[in-house]
Amino acid sequence: MIVRLKAVAAACLGLALATAPTATPALAADHQAIVDALGRQVVLARPPARLVTIFASNTELVAAIGLAERIVGIETFTRFPPEVVGRPTVGGRLGFSVDRVVRQRPDLVVVTPARQAVNQLVDPMERLGIPIIVLTHRSIPEVMANIRLVAGATGVPERGEAVTGLLQARLDAVAARIAGRSRPRIVMITGRVATGMLLIARSGSYTADAIIAAGGSLAFDQAQMLSQVSPEAVLRADPDVVLFAGSAADMADLFARPGWSSLRALKEKRVFTVSRAEFLIPGPRVVGGIEKLAALLHPEARP
Repeated sequence: MIVRLKAVAAACLGLALATAPTATPALAADHQAIVDALGRQVVLARPPARLVTIFASNTELVAAIGLAERIVGIETFTRFPPEVVGRPTVGGRLGFSVDRVVRQRPDLVVVTPARQAVNQLVDPMERLGIPIIVLTHRSIPEVMANIRLVAGATGVPERGEAVTGLLQARLDAVAARIAGRSRPRIVMITGRVATGMLLIARSGSYTADAIIAAGGSLAFDQAQMLSQVSPEAVLRADPDVVLFAGSAADMADLFARPGWSSLRALKEKRVFTVSRAEFLIPGPRVVGGIEKLAALLHPEARP
């Protein structure tokens, strides 16, 4: 149901983000004040109608609450949802353009600290008087909190509560099915670098949080673990399951290389691909990834 912005602006007063390490929106007499992930207070005179969402995660948050039509600018590599593809881009791998952002006439910019986006955009937007909020997505509860935060900021707090309520119910159902079951030790490979090192999901990250929610544990669970490891380190860790975030062809190419034949998970056919969109973009689609991974790790507990 589409709610008129004026009718919902006052509803933001009681919005609280119980699980949020990020921020909570509050309403003063004629404006809304939001404290973002960097502790900055961002004042919105009215619910924004033109949004520039930088990075796919933030675009997906806005789309999840049914406001994709308000997005007027995106980052070059955004591919979801389909209806925003083709909208003006404001930057990508090499950086972000203040001029391109301003050209879209946004009344709110949403950004995440990655690829120098915060360093390049926050100060110029503040000087130009364009509200900009910084979100971090370090865990699943933080993603849920950010959905509610963005919904409150855009004048539709009830949508944020509805969306996160449904997502949490699905997560709770997974948790109930896998309760008490043994957790296989997992390494998730998220990429490869030219030196031969592998990128992995490390403890304290959003992706690792999703693995644990699906009923796994981390073979590399040391605090402050580096995100790059050698193939030899993976072999020494001897994980029960290896997940590869990418295509089956790329996974086959990796494990066809010399040295991998002794990997126990490979011998036992417990090497699987997972969706990069579901595990590497911190947004609502992760819940579907968690459901699929839980069914893969614990087939006896499928719904």
